[in-house]
Amino acid sequence: MRARPALFELYGDYLRSRGGRAPVAALVKLLVPLGIAAPAVRTAVSRMVRQGWLRPMRLSSGAGYSLTPLAARRLDEASARIARPARSGWDGRFDLILPYAPVTRPEAAMLTTLGYGRLGDHAWVAPRAADEVESMLTGARIRYERFSAGPSSAADVARRAWDLPTIGRAYEDFLNAQRPIVAAVTDRSSDEEAYAARFGLVHEWRTAQRSDPHLPPSLLPPRWPGARAAQFFERHATRLRPAAERYVERCLVTATRGGRVQFS
Repeated sequence: MRARPALFELYGDYLRSRGGRAPVAALVKLLVPLGIAAPAVRTAVSRMVRQGWLRPMRLSSGAGYSLTPLAARRLDEASARIARPARSGWDGRFDLILPYAPVTRPEAAMLTTLGYGRLGDHAWVAPRAADEVESMLTGARIRYERFSAGPSSAADVARRAWDLPTIGRAYEDFLNAQRPIVAAVTDRSSDEEAYAARFGLVHEWRTAQRSDPHLPPSLLPPRWPGARAAQFFERHATRLRPAAERYVERCLVTATRGGRVQFS
């Protein structure tokens, strides 16, 4: 895991609820269990400051960094997209966007992240309208038409717009990789071990979900692995959270006091 995405995960999953700020010593300590060395953390922090994601601040314990409003908004939007459930009460209509010209690769990536699938060079569909799509298209200066449409064969549209076998394999890979890791964390494991396992679990879950449009169950293949993956993630993310939160809190307290403690 690289330092920059790990810092985004750290702020989004643990520090956002604690005011979105932390001493730099705590940031370093909290990424050590993930195999990320202090120089890489400091380099990533400096880069995120230049890019407008973090801002330096003076804490009682010394130098620290807090989320900028832009970063806080992006983290909240990302969490909302990842948490959005498939809608069983789907009305059978797609949100259809018709750009006047083919979109670029970065723009296509943004549309994919918002849950849209490509039907062709000039057609993108989603099972529901994304709140952010208009501002994204306007910001990218993309001219387009937009409609709500209910095709006669919705499942065929889904198969054409999204590579469901590849998305399903990503969930299978997630399950196969994470099962032995989380199973190794028991009641006898340390808080640090639980934190490291949960951090990796959340990171890999977000990665597996990145291209998933969260289609209604009626449009998914039978025995969809995403459903099993979601249950697995929720169970173990919840199980490991108390120990992970304790570890985060102890790192923050230690950094604030400037002392050293041994973690069990």
